[in-house]
This record gives sequence, C-alpha cells and structure tokens, in this order.
Amino acid sequence: MIFAVSGELYDRFMGRYSRRLAPTFADFAGVGPTGRVLDVGCGAGALTGELAARLGPASVAAVDPSEPLFEVCRASIPDADVRLAPAEALPWPDASFDAALSQLVVNFMADADAGVAEMRRVVVAGGVVGACTWEYEGMRMLRTFWQAAMSVDPDAPDESRVMRFQGAEALDALWHETGLREVETALLDVAVEYEDFDDFWLPFGSGIGPAGEYLASLGPETRVQIRDECFRRLGEPADSFKLTARAWAVRGER
Repeated sequence: MIFAVSGELYDRFMGRYSRRLAPTFADFAGVGPTGRVLDVGCGAGALTGELAARLGPASVAAVDPSEPLFEVCRASIPDADVRLAPAEALPWPDASFDAALSQLVVNFMADADAGVAEMRRVVVAGGVVGACTWEYEGMRMLRTFWQAAMSVDPDAPDESRVMRFQGAEALDALWHETGLREVETALLDVAVEYEDFDDFWLPFGSGIGPAGEYLASLGPETRVQIRDECFRRLGEPADSFKLTARAWAVRGER
C-alpha cells in the first residue's frame, strides 16, 4: 500500500497541504457547528481535526484503510469514532451522518464509484457528500516532481496522465452518476512553506504515494538525477520557500 507509512512521514509529504486545505474544503462543504460528519480516507487526521474543532470530536467519525495512518488519527482525536476500513465498505448504517467528506482520496479509492455510493448511503436525505482532488497542473509540488522525472525518464508514470478525477467535469459526472443532486464544483487554493530543499525532497525518498513508489523503483543514479532536476526547477533554493497548490472540490446532496 503506497500510504502505509508513519504519520510523521505522511505529514511532511502531504499532511502539510491537507491541513491548509481542510478549513477551506469544510467551508465549501457547508460544515457548521452542528451535525454529525464522516471523514472518508482520513489519513493522519488533517480534515478530521478540522471537523472536530467545528463540531466537537463526539460528532465526528473517520475511516481509513491504512493501519499506520488510522492509528495516528485515532490517537490524535481519541473522542472521535475512528475506524479501519476502506471507503467501499463503510462500517456504519444507512443515514448515519449529515455529511460525508473525502479530502484528496477519491483518486486512490479501489473503486471510486462504489466509494462515493457508500458515502451517499451513510448520509441522511438532504445530507452533503463532498470531496476534493488535486488539480495537477496547479499542484506545484507534484508537478515539479513529475516534470523533473519525465525529463530524466520519459516513461515516468506522471499522475496527471493516469488519475481519473482531476477536474470539475469528471467529479461532476461521478456525483451525478451516484444519484446526488444540487451538485457544485469549485477551485480551492492553498500555499505551504518548506524550510529548505531537503525539507521538500526527503518525503519522496520514503516511498509515499505514486511519486515515492516510482522513485523507489529506480536506481540510485536516476534518483539523484531527478533530485537535481527538481532542485533546478525550484530555482535552486538556499533557504525557505513556498509552493502553491490547487484542488477541485465537489459537493452534492442526497
């Protein structure tokens, strides 16, 4: 599993983006101070924590198939109902929640159609089902890596070529096909800071996500070439720097 990693490593790779994205995504989904909300594919708990801050942890549930990340989320938000399970088989009865949200996960579900159908099943009539996925051209961290990789290895499996859901049209179609109504999409923008280039590069070498999995499959020389190309594309930073990221969000009602 490409996300079966420690919470610390995940946090340095994608968690820093997830924390910045969570408040904006929760606002878009209409999460207020009341109700019961499920976080599908919670990872280390960035969105779960945001939901708990708004609703109180007793009104929040979360689920993830990665045991290391599930354990981090459960430990960090002990009063939330955090469970180990895939999106395609949510362990709650029908109409258990007022909203079910999934942050940066739809593209990694084993069966996105089934996963979103499960999210619809567990919300009440009129409840919200929402998700967001990276808009890969606007997610500079991943774009920099894959552009560098393809300049060294033209056969590199660029995520932007293979991910099914990375734009408003695909997400809108999935939500309508799942039987959701009042479907809306929007772009969400965030920015994060890196201490230095090593702070940027270290997580890639840990095998996290498609980028890390790809890098781990290469020989040492090729990995160094890609690292050097990333450094060049980022302007050879000597100190801290910021990178922007953009995600497409979708929401609909049962």
